[in-house]
Amino acid sequence: MPSFNQVILLGNLTRDPELRYTPQGVAVSDFSIAVHRKFNKKDGEAVEEVAFVDVTAWARLAEICAEFLKKGRPLLVGGRLAQDRWEDEATGQKRSRLRVVAETIQFLGSGSKDDVVSSEAGAAEEAAAPEAPAPVPPKGANGTKAAKPRR
Repeated sequence: MPSFNQVILLGNLTRDPELRYTPQGVAVSDFSIAVHRKFNKKDGEAVEEVAFVDVTAWARLAEICAEFLKKGRPLLVGGRLAQDRWEDEATGQKRSRLRVVAETIQFLGSGSKDDVVSSEAGAAEEAAAPEAPAPVPPKGANGTKAAKPRR
């Protein structure tokens, strides 16, 4: 049976990311985003729902999130759903929760004054890098791309 597990969320960070490392040295960052939904009820009343979604990032993505993300920052998260399962020690009940395992994260908006400093550093690095000329594709006799030779 085919299946598809893809999540795309746009929301605001509800707390600063928590960075930790596994015993093998792999970075893990946990944070939560608030996703808003506005709609009107049948009687015309405007309603706003907010869902709080837990997100986990791994490896270099986790380190980047911990370094640059701050509470309130808007971001776009792409990833997959994962289910955590455990037994509650106090009651003995089986528990579970869904979370998003981030595969891509797009930072949106201008976060804080700290982000301006990192943006300026990035711009300085780009300015210092030599600009390479764009490659020109080979052209055939009629001005079109040259055909690849057959082997």
